Amino acid sequence: MGSFLQQPIADVAQRVPPWMQSLQAAGLAHWQQSSWPTRRTEAWKYTSLKPLRDDYTFITPDQSTYQPEAPLKPLSGDCQLVFVDGVYRADLSSAVSQDGVAVCRFDEANAEQQEVIRQRLNSSLSQEQHMFAALNTATLHDGVLLEIDANYSGDAVVEVLSISGAHDSPVASNQRLLVVANPGSTATVVERFVSLDGGCASFSTGVTELFVGANACVKHYRLHEERDAAVHIGGVYTRLDRDARLQSFHLALGSELKRLDLLVHHDAPGAHAGINGVYLPRGRELIDYHTTIEHAVPHCTTDEVFRGIIGDSATAVFNGRIHIHQDAQKTLAELSNRNLLTSARAQINTKPELEIYADDVRCAHGATVAQLDKAALHYLRARGVEKHDAEMMLSFGFINELIDAIEIDAIGTHLRDLVATSYFKPSRQGDAG
Repeated sequence: MGSFLQQPIADVAQRVPPWMQSLQAAGLAHWQQSSWPTRRTEAWKYTSLKPLRDDYTFITPDQSTYQPEAPLKPLSGDCQLVFVDGVYRADLSSAVSQDGVAVCRFDEANAEQQEVIRQRLNSSLSQEQHMFAALNTATLHDGVLLEIDANYSGDAVVEVLSISGAHDSPVASNQRLLVVANPGSTATVVERFVSLDGGCASFSTGVTELFVGANACVKHYRLHEERDAAVHIGGVYTRLDRDARLQSFHLALGSELKRLDLLVHHDAPGAHAGINGVYLPRGRELIDYHTTIEHAVPHCTTDEVFRGIIGDSATAVFNGRIHIHQDAQKTLAELSNRNLLTSARAQINTKPELEIYADDVRCAHGATVAQLDKAALHYLRARGVEKHDAEMMLSFGFINELIDAIEIDAIGTHLRDLVATSYFKPSRQGDAG
């Protein structure tokens, strides 16, 4: 991989706890054997890595001095773990432990938790195929383990907040979350990635692994609120056991580059994955979602819906693949990707895929690209609504159905306010196109 992050990786390796050194070394080996993707690499055909810089560094705990203007509060629940430029900040966190839910950092894991991490980490993905997940492991020095006891049915909500750009020079950060929901349990997990207004350039590799046990349910929210010069290349990798349920919501505001891979394995019959997502690039921003659903066994279901609003000279990429293996009879899988272009210069590259090797399945997929309805826009303007407000009303209606479906009211309210104040306002980045 040339010299990219070579010295920073060596610096991080000195901070790795002894029991994690073999994991880190394996990730480094995969990373060093990887080839840098180009436009000829199919999975990166529409996404350039030119925004990546050569001068990123990883900061140490004693360099993390950021203090927010107001206390940080979780969107929902009482448990919030805060990382600033990849460094855990106990003084900003409000972690509350309770019966049935174990939350710990890798750096503080006991012997039993260390064994869980060693067995589970990277077992939901191939580091050969996901090179930036290998980079995440190569720079691994801390993370969060969330383990839910079998048959736990409480209403605990755990939030992991990652703040970037709190340093005055380009910073790289590593975020790692491992969720193990044991059989019959329920869990709600919120991940937020934010960047500071006017903060420095940042590069993040956020990797999340979800293991949902038999008859367990995980509700997962991953909110990418980074803006401006932030670059984030990460992913969420999930394995579903018998009758397991995943309810997942993804949001991505635009920044210089966001590339997010989502991978779901249906490992046993009866599993269900419900995945909704919204992406909102504008200016000259780029957002790229690649999703893969592996149906390897019979009697599983998937319902996947992603919608994007692309403005100014921004670009979005959506590649959604559903793979129905030969033994996956009685599968029900649907994929929908709808896009709204609010500018003649906006671009969307969408590619929904169905690969089916079973003959007794019900599957559907589709993609649409449209512009604002001129008749509806004229109707609103004729009744005295300003052009910007009319466009905002029509655009918000395009995604509001997915936000309305969010079960936690506080998260829905936060997203409506976030979208209204960040996307539907004059462009954050110059649009000379």
